[in-house]
Amino acid sequence: MSDSAQSPTEKITAWLEANLGGRVVRIARQSRWRPVWFADLERDGESLALCVRGERTDMPMIFPLDHEMRFQALLQQHGIPVAKVHGWIDDPRAYVMDRVPGSEDFAQATADERQAAVDDYLQILARLHQLPIEPFVAAGIRRAATPAESGRIGIGRYEEIYRGRKRHPEPFMEFCLGWLKRHWPDTRGREAPVLWDSGQFHHAGGRIVAALDLELGHLGDPMMDLAGWRIRDTVIGYGDFKRLYARYEELTGRPVDLDAIRIYYFAFTLTNHLALGATLREPPAESDLMINLRWCSETDLFATEALAEILGIDLPQVELPAAAASPVAGRHEHLIRSLRTIKSDDDYLNHQLHVAFRLARHLQRQDEIGQALMEADLDDLQALLGQRPADWREGEEALERFVLADAARGRHDRELVPLFYRRNRRAQLLLGPEGSAMTRHFPAQRFDA
Repeated sequence: MSDSAQSPTEKITAWLEANLGGRVVRIARQSRWRPVWFADLERDGESLALCVRGERTDMPMIFPLDHEMRFQALLQQHGIPVAKVHGWIDDPRAYVMDRVPGSEDFAQATADERQAAVDDYLQILARLHQLPIEPFVAAGIRRAATPAESGRIGIGRYEEIYRGRKRHPEPFMEFCLGWLKRHWPDTRGREAPVLWDSGQFHHAGGRIVAALDLELGHLGDPMMDLAGWRIRDTVIGYGDFKRLYARYEELTGRPVDLDAIRIYYFAFTLTNHLALGATLREPPAESDLMINLRWCSETDLFATEALAEILGIDLPQVELPAAAASPVAGRHEHLIRSLRTIKSDDDYLNHQLHVAFRLARHLQRQDEIGQALMEADLDDLQALLGQRPADWREGEEALERFVLADAARGRHDRELVPLFYRRNRRAQLLLGPEGSAMTRHFPAQRFDA
């Protein structure tokens, strides 16, 4: 069979056998998110568990995939526990690493195991942040022009992607980016290897097996790593961050910069929407649309809550309107019921059916309460702008113009934060039925708690 006629799975199988030796006895593509394959290779009487990580299909890569591979290999060489890298595949573009054992959360862990694993992770971060940067620079790992800008390179790359793909008004992102540009933290010359999307690991027996998902790794401000995992804490639960930061200070002998961490946390809450905003409006065929909507709605709320805490603003309650009668209500219910009953032996197909099921429930909810929530948004805009936009599109355009006109000064921040909170919460309420996992919000730990 010619290379062009082979499927990606067949090409990966051929590469593994040609470059690692042995025979692939099992290979399957991950059913969700980005293209990832899990393979078992038998060689010389031993079994090798492998993971093949491909490029994203629903958004551009923030840093190239081979950059991620080089960063991971450097961490491995310097004694940081990560999955061992075995090599690069040109077609499909992917890299091969060990598939590591352990758990990604603490659902089955005791309290002592959780505390021990998190402490081990803090020790890993402390070692990581003290590594020499020269080998990373020599390997082409991305860094800022000066250490004073080390905290900006990652979010700057996200903004590049956002600007390049933007085709519609995005008033909330423009407001947040304007605020961020006025409040960049002083790095105080800090620069080190950082994971940025921190808090991702497999653990076992109170120890970290490997830090995972290193696609955002680069040379940045170490305080970024202390900020990023506050988002994931809402579903994982690492512990009290005041205690964790005190432990990091003990391990490194250096004080944490809470002012910088606050800003880096806010910046990181923007990354989902910056990367996926265009995808939400025009999703490609393989997009996990409902997960992307869920992530973006949740992190948009984190962003407004972070600004409210910084500015000392009390956020409003958002009313849930009653479902309106609809001539197509029965058809929505029939579609949802049909999708719920379809089953397959194929994991990937089952996942796609679940995406379609969630999408059907989202569209049903839009039919039930979408008009009422849109009217509430327009009411808010009338109070802010002094006139009521004719429809949602005109409202988006008018709000973005208002935000951009104030971006350099921020005179209306205290009015806009509660307004955007209401808009973001209403958008989340549209994702599914009342009380469903898609509409449930889990606030992050406050800095002043």
